[in-house]
Amino acid sequence: MVGASYAAVPLYDLFCRVTGFGGTPQVATSDSDIVINRMITVRFDGNVNHSLPWKFKPAQRSVTLKMGESAQLAYLATNTGSEETVGTSTFNVWPPSAGAYFNKLDCFCFTEQKLASGETVEMPVVFFVDPEMDKDPELEHVKEITLSYTFFPVEEPEQPVAARAEAPSAETNL
Repeated sequence: MVGASYAAVPLYDLFCRVTGFGGTPQVATSDSDIVINRMITVRFDGNVNHSLPWKFKPAQRSVTLKMGESAQLAYLATNTGSEETVGTSTFNVWPPSAGAYFNKLDCFCFTEQKLASGETVEMPVVFFVDPEMDKDPELEHVKEITLSYTFFPVEEPEQPVAARAEAPSAETNL
């Protein structure tokens, strides 16, 4: 039963990414073909797990755009630790029902990020809000969406004991 619980986590994550359930944004391969006049403000939020010695914040707090219009902005990350570290981010959209309409064209969140000690990097995200959101009665009064990221450390996988042991010499195999 415990194994089934662990197996459910990646399946649930996949379900959320495909459907936008739970505020998970969609991944788009091209800009929207339609831009409508309804304006939407997207607010940006950045957080870091206490185990990762980084500062992480959006370069700007919000942007207002038409639904269907693409926008690019950046987040800034600084490794305040004394060693190189690797982080990966989780993300969501608020309100959760808007996640199905929030489309990312490009995002730093698609890959792990490696920062040297003291290094600061700009991490871009390109997105649009699907104009179909305008037809959703549950979201007709929504004027703001929040895109939030949280970075977590990526632990280096521990090598198996056999990989750490020295290879036997030809003399010991006789």
